[in-house]
Amino acid sequence: MLSGAEGLACEAARSAPMLEHTLAWSAVNSGSGNLGGLRAMAGMLADAFSALPGPVDLVPPDPAEAVDADGSVRAVAHGDHLVLTVRPDAPVRLLFTGHYDTVYPVDHPFQAVTRLPDGRINGPGVADMKGGLAIMLAALKAVETTPDAARIGYQVLIDSDEEVGSPSSAALIARCARGKHAAFTYEPALPDGTLAGARAGSGNFSIVVTGRSAHAGRNPEEGRNAVLAAADLALRLEKAIGPRLSVNPARIEGGGPNNVVPDHAVLRVNFRPHTPEDEARARSHLDSAVALVAAQREVTIEVHGGFGRPPKPLDPAAERLFALVRACGADLGQSIGWRATGGVCDGNNIAACGVPVIDTMGARGGAIHSADEYLIPESLPERAMLSTLAILRLAERGGRP
Repeated sequence: MLSGAEGLACEAARSAPMLEHTLAWSAVNSGSGNLGGLRAMAGMLADAFSALPGPVDLVPPDPAEAVDADGSVRAVAHGDHLVLTVRPDAPVRLLFTGHYDTVYPVDHPFQAVTRLPDGRINGPGVADMKGGLAIMLAALKAVETTPDAARIGYQVLIDSDEEVGSPSSAALIARCARGKHAAFTYEPALPDGTLAGARAGSGNFSIVVTGRSAHAGRNPEEGRNAVLAAADLALRLEKAIGPRLSVNPARIEGGGPNNVVPDHAVLRVNFRPHTPEDEARARSHLDSAVALVAAQREVTIEVHGGFGRPPKPLDPAAERLFALVRACGADLGQSIGWRATGGVCDGNNIAACGVPVIDTMGARGGAIHSADEYLIPESLPERAMLSTLAILRLAERGGRP
C-alpha cells in the first residue's frame, strides 16, 4: 500500500510529459558516430535535466581508438557525456544512468517515428533508450516534490557511447558509481516488463598479426603466412569455450593476391564470460595462445582491446534491490520478474564497482537495434511510477536495499 506522499509522487510521475519528450528526442539522429546529432541531443537533454536542482555538466569523452583492417590504430571521436549532481553530501546517495546514442547512423534508412495501428510507437531509439531517459527525468522530478528529497543525493550520468561499449565513458561511470548505495539504469525492459538479472561480461579484441611476404610459387617457404597464423589462433581460442564462457572469432581480415604469401591479418574476437573467474581464464587462454602461435609460426602479434564489460552476477545486495523493486511493483499492480541475459550494458560496469544495480528500469519495448524497434507507450507512466516508488523506499532504508 502506498503512503499519501508516495501516492502523490507517483501521480506526479504518471502525469509527466514523457511521450512528448520521447518523440522529440527520437526525432534527432544520435547514432554513436554522428557527432552533430550527439551535440544536438546533449543540448536538449541538458535543457530538460536542468529542471532538477543541481548543476548539469557536459563532460568531454576520454580518448578512444579503433583498429582498422590494415592493422593501423586510429582515434575515434565521441560525444560529450551529461552529468547532473544533486545534493552530493546527502545521507542517501544513488546513481541513475542511461545513454543517448543509438545504433542507427545518420545515413541509416530508419529515421522516422510512427505510431503503429496497435498503438505502439516505432522509431529509432524510442525504447533504447530515449523512452528510458524520459522515465528517469519524470521519476526524479516527482521525487523532488516529496519531503524525503532533502535526504536523497544522486548523480545522473547519460553517456554518448554505450552502444559501442562505452570506451570513452567507462572511467566516468566508475567515478560516478563511487560511494553510491544503489543504481538504476534505464535500458528497456522486455515487452512484458521482465528485467535483466545477471549478465555475462564481454571482451572485444582486435588481434593484429604481422608475418613475412614471399612469392607463393617461387619461395613460399621464406614467407610467414599471417592469415594462417590468425586462423590458427582462432582455432586455439575456440578451445576455451565452456559452460560459462563463449568465444566467437568473428572475422579475419587480410590477405592479398593469390601469388603472394600474406604478411598481414587482423582477427576480431569476442569473449562472453559469466563470472570474474571466467574472465580471468579467458584472458589467460588468450595470452597463452598468442604466445604459442607467435613462436610456432614466427609472426608478430599485437593484441588490442579488452574486457570493457565485466560480468554481472547477482550478489546478495543486488538480489535485495530486485526484491525491493518487485515489492514496489506489487503495490502498483505491476508484476515484476527478472532473468539472466547474455547482453551487456553500463550496468555491468556499475556492478563491477560493488554497487547493486538494476539496469532495465526503462520502458517496455522490443525489436531494439532494428528498423522494427518499438515502444509500448502505456509503459512510460507505469515505469515512471515504479522508479519513483523504488527511490522513495530506498531512501526510507537509508539507501541500502
